[in-house]
Amino acid sequence: MIDLHQAVRDWFERGDPIALATVVGTWGSSPRQTGAKMVVNERSEIAGSVSGGCVEGAVVQEALHVLAGADPRLLEFGVSDETAWSVGLSCGGKITVFVERLRSDWWNVLDEGRKSDSTLACVTRLEGAAKGSKMIVTADSQVAWSDLDCDDALKPRIIAAAVGAMQRRESSRAAIGGADVLIDLQLPRPRLLIVGGAHVAQSLHRLAAEIGFRTILIDPRKAFATPERFPGAEAIFHEYPQQVLPVIGLDRDTYLAVLTHDPKIDDQALLLALPSAAPYVGILSSRKTHQKRLARLLEAGADPDLLDRIRTPIGLDIGARTPEEIALAIMAEIIQCRRRPNP
Repeated sequence: MIDLHQAVRDWFERGDPIALATVVGTWGSSPRQTGAKMVVNERSEIAGSVSGGCVEGAVVQEALHVLAGADPRLLEFGVSDETAWSVGLSCGGKITVFVERLRSDWWNVLDEGRKSDSTLACVTRLEGAAKGSKMIVTADSQVAWSDLDCDDALKPRIIAAAVGAMQRRESSRAAIGGADVLIDLQLPRPRLLIVGGAHVAQSLHRLAAEIGFRTILIDPRKAFATPERFPGAEAIFHEYPQQVLPVIGLDRDTYLAVLTHDPKIDDQALLLALPSAAPYVGILSSRKTHQKRLARLLEAGADPDLLDRIRTPIGLDIGARTPEEIALAIMAEIIQCRRRPNP
């Protein structure tokens, strides 16, 4: 999504008309989820995707028709459905894709929300004369933008459905008062807090940023934590974790990797992270060293029931040795935690 938003900004700046294709429903082993997007301009340049490459060519052709003046359209792709397009999904699943002209007025609201990491729901009508009309709803039930054609009785129902989807954190297609709509969520980008700026941290920062995480570095040792070593980091703090974490917070979109090997730094980060909502708390350590750490944490007042939250040795066991491989193992474990919270 990062390159998609950048592509849209670049194309708008040079005056290109843009079409947007959005997955509005899936069945079976479809490669992308509801809400996945692809943008297309008149030059047939694309960013993003709606499948694993199975149907992109057909979607591009339909997007060009929309840019030439055709109405928004709802497309179905699948192998087993005889009424679907001749282009199918090799994985055997089905997807439904909505293709429309992308307008800067509502897209800019979403883009600004993305820059500020706000939670938004974009409700789009998929059928009827008002096909393509939208309402953008904030997490506190406010309408940030709308041209959605609905009466006074339907509007609060749509807002309530959008807020409910944000609470569930799941985009979905829904029927609300007879209106067929897509409720497409834009959630805050996840944060990776890296405690300790050693070599593994540099590789982890680069990989996390590539995947779409915001990265924050915490290390009181100024020589390790510099913009040159961590270009593009959202913030770098030359303080101890107990001075930083209460200020920036640890919510359910925050993942913590502790990498210093210094108990004065590591232990305080763990003591604050364990009772927090952060779903991932990992530390670079051997098992033998970790046993000593557990004793220190208990002595410092840590809840014994929370100690199992600590993931160490950090990262998936892939036999990693180099800093780059260790970073890959850590990031793989974080993604596993994010996508499969209860394996």
